[in-house]
Amino acid sequence: MLSKTVAELATALAKKEVSSVELTQAYLDRIAQLNPALNAYVTTTPELALSQAAAADAQRAAGNATPFTGIPVAHKDIFCTRDVLTACGSRMLANFTSPYDACVVERLQSAGAVMLGKTNMDEFAMGSSNETSYFGAVHNPWDQDRVPGGSSGGSAAAVAADLCAIATGTDTGGSIRQPASFCGITGLKPTYGRVSRWGMIAFASSLDQAGPLSKSAEDAALMMNVIAGADARDSTCLDIPAEDFSAQLNQPLTGLRIGLPREHFSDGLSSQVQEILQLAIKTLESLGATVKTVELPNNHLSVPAYYVIAPAEASANLSRFDGARFGYRCENPVNLEDMYKRSRGEGFGDEVKRRIMVGTYALSAGYYDAYYKQAQKIRRLIKQDFDTAFKDVDLILGPTSPHTAFKLGEKNSDPVTMYLEDIYTIAVNLAGLPGISLPAGMLGGLPIGMQLVGPALSESRLLNVAHQFQLNTDWHTQRPEV
Repeated sequence: MLSKTVAELATALAKKEVSSVELTQAYLDRIAQLNPALNAYVTTTPELALSQAAAADAQRAAGNATPFTGIPVAHKDIFCTRDVLTACGSRMLANFTSPYDACVVERLQSAGAVMLGKTNMDEFAMGSSNETSYFGAVHNPWDQDRVPGGSSGGSAAAVAADLCAIATGTDTGGSIRQPASFCGITGLKPTYGRVSRWGMIAFASSLDQAGPLSKSAEDAALMMNVIAGADARDSTCLDIPAEDFSAQLNQPLTGLRIGLPREHFSDGLSSQVQEILQLAIKTLESLGATVKTVELPNNHLSVPAYYVIAPAEASANLSRFDGARFGYRCENPVNLEDMYKRSRGEGFGDEVKRRIMVGTYALSAGYYDAYYKQAQKIRRLIKQDFDTAFKDVDLILGPTSPHTAFKLGEKNSDPVTMYLEDIYTIAVNLAGLPGISLPAGMLGGLPIGMQLVGPALSESRLLNVAHQFQLNTDWHTQRPEV
C-alpha cells in the first residue's frame, strides 16, 4: 500500500480499502524503522498526523473529500509550520518554532492532506548533495553510501523510500530536479511565481520556487492543483486564473516538437547517460514527437552567473539572522557587536558562510558593476536563448545530471566541483522557466533522470509529456530495496 501513488491511494481511500488513520500509522511505522539509516526526516509529527488523519476520515465520510483528503505528505524543512520546528537545516534555526504556516502548507492542509513531518535539507537550501545540513547528511535509499542530491534530498529520499506519499521541495538552481534524478522519482520546478513563496524561508528570492517531489507526473499535477495560484501575501506570485494541471495529462503527443540542446549532449555528458536518453527520445518519437537540435549558446555561463546572483541575494536575505530577534544566539556576549559576530559565526555552517561572503563582496562598492550587474546581463542572454529556441520547439529535453548519485564525501573538498553538479538545471531558474525531471533509466543499479523544460506557464504540457512517457515505461515504478 505504501508504494502506491497519490492517485492510487485516493482511490483506495474512496473505496474504503484503507482509512487515512491506518495509512498514516503505516507510514509512521515505516519512518520509525528506516529513518535512522536514511536521515530523511529531521522532525516527525505523529500526534498531529493522526489527528489530521482522523479529521480527514470524518471529512471523507461526510462526502467532502478532495484528491488529497487523508493523503500523508512530508514538507521540506524550509516551509514554516505552525507550532512545529522549522530549522532550515541550520543550527541558526535549530530552536525556531514557527507561529504560522507557509502558504504551501496552508493550502495542502485545507485540501485535507496529513503532515507526517519535516524533511532534511542542505543548510538554507545551499548545496547539491544534502551534506551541509546541521542535522547530518541524508543517505540515498538506492545506495546508502551515496548522496540523494540537494537541497531537497530529504524529501526525495522520503518519497523514493516510501516514507510518505508525496513531498514538497524547493528549487533555486536544481534542488528539486537533481535529487529527483538521483533518487529515481519525479520532480517539478514550476514557473517562477506559479507557487507562493510566503512562509518559505528565502535563499535567493528571484530564483526560489516551491514544487512537488512525487512518484509520478500524475501526482505532481494533483499537488500543483492545490499549491499553485495567486497569493496577495507574496508580491512575486503571479496573479493568473487557477488551472487544472491534470486536464491535459492524456493528450496525445502527435506533433510535439522536442529540442535537443547541442550544449547538453557534448563531451561533459557520459556516453552511457547519452545512450539512456536516446532510448527515452525514441520512446517519445514512437508516441508522435519529432526532435531537432537547438542551441543555447550562453548555457556555459549559467553556473558563474548563478554563483554571483544567488549568493548576493542570500547575503541580503540572511542578514536578518543576527542573534537579536530569533534563532541561535551565542552564550555570554560581551557587547552587541560580539553577539552579532559570534551568533552568525557559530550559527551558520561553512557553505552558508562562503556564499554570504561571496555575495557581500559582489554587492560591495566598486564591485557591483563588475560582478552583480554583469551576471544579470548574462541572465538576460540566457533567457533570450530559451526564447529563441522555443520559437522552433515546444519543449527542450536533456539530462538532469551528468551522472548518477555520487558517494558521500566525494566532492566536499572542492566547492567548485560541487557547484557544477547543477550545470544542466541552473539556467532554467535564471530564466524563470518550468522544468521537470523524471526517471529515464538505470545505470549500475542507480537511477538516471531526464529533464524537460518548457516556456513560461507550460507546466500542463510538461506534465502531459511526462505522464505519457510514464504510461509507456516503468522506470518511475521501480523502488529501492531499503
